[in-house]
Amino acid sequence: MLVAGEASGDLHGARLVKSLYQRDPGLEIFAVAGAGLKREGVKVLFDVERLTGMGFTELAGNIRSLWQAYRRLQNFLREEKPDLLVLIDFPDFNLRLARLAKKLQIPVLYYISPQVWAWRKRRIRKISRWVDRMAVVFPFEVPLYQKEGLPVSFVGHPLLDVVHATEAREETLRQYGLEPSWPTIALLPGSRAREVTRHLPILLEAADRLRREMEVQFVLVRASTVESRIFETILDRAAAKVSIAEGNTYNVLHACDLVWTASGTATLEAALMLRPMVIVYRLAWLTYGLARLLVRVKHIGMVNIIAGEAVVPELIQSDVTAERIVHESRRILKDPELREQVVKKLARVGESLGSPGASDRVADLALSMMA
Repeated sequence: MLVAGEASGDLHGARLVKSLYQRDPGLEIFAVAGAGLKREGVKVLFDVERLTGMGFTELAGNIRSLWQAYRRLQNFLREEKPDLLVLIDFPDFNLRLARLAKKLQIPVLYYISPQVWAWRKRRIRKISRWVDRMAVVFPFEVPLYQKEGLPVSFVGHPLLDVVHATEAREETLRQYGLEPSWPTIALLPGSRAREVTRHLPILLEAADRLRREMEVQFVLVRASTVESRIFETILDRAAAKVSIAEGNTYNVLHACDLVWTASGTATLEAALMLRPMVIVYRLAWLTYGLARLLVRVKHIGMVNIIAGEAVVPELIQSDVTAERIVHESRRILKDPELREQVVKKLARVGESLGSPGASDRVADLALSMMA
């Protein structure tokens, strides 16, 4: 059984399932699944789209779906006793399942660690009690689990297997009715509905302002985990004109000169494509206030966390304004030397993520735990 809780988990889970089926076509895999896992042919226990949330107040607003999912999975674990439980990120939900699996003597493989190095570090002790093996995607996570005596493997980052363009820049731009000679900015407002509603209106306002200053064009990447009507409602109210892309993220990133992105997996995707970015993030104020008390890292974007410095600008909460986004974008677009420095540092971030083949390594770990 495999549990992925959001769009990025579905992406990595789908790659893992593909590797598992290549090694053993006879496997029967049940999952909490999004579009990617469904395409790989898993048997769906619950839909990822019903689980997506971020933070304390956001999760509270989605509590009914979370409880329904937990009851469904709890019953499945008790009745079917799968040979292995694979958990992908989504810690507040998945650790409850890990605790139950431990009681039922079902082995647990946790793929993509909770961010214990950023906040709630004491969770490591719980993880070490309930999880049988960690498969981590950042090298600095290994000693955290070794210290607790939990078997851990650095498998490299799974994005290294998937982040690449499949078509020429000009072809992508023509596909969306864009001019190859103009600077292009990609908008990635998030993979959760609440992220999109908080970020996209401001990004569109910034797009309208910047377009008044210079010849520049925009393409919005829509996450499959967010209903189309949410995007449509926001776009209908906006003055800015943007092209829309669905399911073509890496070609869009390859074609653009700058990325406006919500903090999350998209920052690493942009980094691996060597695209400068402006990171934005807004939370409910209660969530933000609690995070300020609990989080122990200087940066919010994984690119900057890995680099240990502010390689790209981060705008958080009240700093997420159209004016600030335009200001940071203007600096990058008009200063070739600054852009070159940023690209070099992004390349070093990518090099630190290991080598391709993460999904294959995790598949081998999973099969060894079922032997």
